Amino acid sequence: MISDLGGKRAVVTAAAAGIGFAITKRLMAEDVKVHASDIDGAALCEAATALPGLTTTAADVADETQVETLFAEAEKRLGGLDILVNCAGIAGPTGAIEEIAPDDWRRTIAVNLDATYLCSARAVPLLRAAGGGSIVNLSSTAGLMGYPNRAPYAAAKWAVIGLTKSLAMELGGDAIRVNAICPGSVEGERMDRVIEAEALKTDLDPDHIRQGYARSSSLGSFVTADDIAAMVLFLCADAGAKISGQALAVDGHTESLSG
Repeated sequence: MISDLGGKRAVVTAAAAGIGFAITKRLMAEDVKVHASDIDGAALCEAATALPGLTTTAADVADETQVETLFAEAEKRLGGLDILVNCAGIAGPTGAIEEIAPDDWRRTIAVNLDATYLCSARAVPLLRAAGGGSIVNLSSTAGLMGYPNRAPYAAAKWAVIGLTKSLAMELGGDAIRVNAICPGSVEGERMDRVIEAEALKTDLDPDHIRQGYARSSSLGSFVTADDIAAMVLFLCADAGAKISGQALAVDGHTESLSG
């Protein structure tokens, strides 16, 4: 238990499944009051059933109007805010740059980058009013190196790190810490879909691709959603009080994304 998190108030996006659900579950286990958002309303209802006390707003956080509704409801439910976890993201298309449709490019940037901006901008006044707090953005190891055939995803995740560092500089005087976590290959349905898309594109066996991703880590394995959640807890607790503006990889040390 991280006792100093008890009573804190958090908003977590993409909280109904995967990394977002793991983060929400861990925060609530530390007695943090969480207001969760996800584009999948049915999955969000299931998350609320699994985690009594969780309050929710179904929203597409790439949409400014829906973000405004989300934070109005969160403020009403929580009475303020101490933590924002920007977890929303999509894999985007797999293909060479000339094959990527403009609409697919724009949607990938909107969900992975614009949503982080919109939610952070709406959260900052609440964090200031609370006397400070923590924003944790989800980037990726793709935000630290090139990722062939995944250009829109990598571009957005690099931009999230730039946004993180800029906000850390802007908000440090308000005692608001801003950090980015860069997961490597994370076990779960989302990574399964990435592997399936890559297999279709390359005519390679999905198991061969999966093994390649595992071998790309110095530790030779995928990470889990709980590994990411543990880092979120550390950054939001007093143990992380002097950490801001950082892009922290939780990936077993990714050596390459180029195959």
